[in-house]
Amino acid sequence: MPILYFVRHGETDFNVAHRLQGRFETSINGRGRDQARHCAGLLSDLFVRERREAAGFAYACSPLKRARETMEILRATLGLDPAGYTVDERLQEISYGQWEGSTLPEIGARDAQLLARREQDKWGFRPPGGESYRDVAERVASWYASVSSNTVIAAHGGIARALMANFGILPEEEATFAEVAHGAVYVFADGAMARYA
Repeated sequence: MPILYFVRHGETDFNVAHRLQGRFETSINGRGRDQARHCAGLLSDLFVRERREAAGFAYACSPLKRARETMEILRATLGLDPAGYTVDERLQEISYGQWEGSTLPEIGARDAQLLARREQDKWGFRPPGGESYRDVAERVASWYASVSSNTVIAAHGGIARALMANFGILPEEEATFAEVAHGAVYVFADGAMARYA
């Protein structure tokens, strides 16, 4: 099975403010750009240890701007053509629908019962006009089934959580609460996950 080297996009101002981004188009901030360069260094070290060249991997990315910016910094720092990666819609962040742009306290103030339902079944819950983690896991599984070689991906926290559940690293509901850090590389291989920061 292909090995995945997963990088969450660099930090955005929405991350700092704890706003749900989902499909909202945001840019990485200065710290996010530093995190992308740091991840490139981590990848470079991993590749040296594995005696592989950066150019020998496939590179796939979410179409959202924050992920593309991260991927382009990663590739440039690795000495590769910044634009030499594929974009796949299935790697987009979970859609929060009408909740996008809001914080959880703001949502709770508007509809505490609906927010409580989410906490009771985060895996299966769909916000108004949005997706559940189950929906995300299905499209991520579809994407992974199309992967034929070891791949570096730049995507989102929701994608990493779906991978954790799909590979059996964490139970589904537990995976929805997993922390996915900026500035770290997660390696998914042989049904296990390693984190490098």
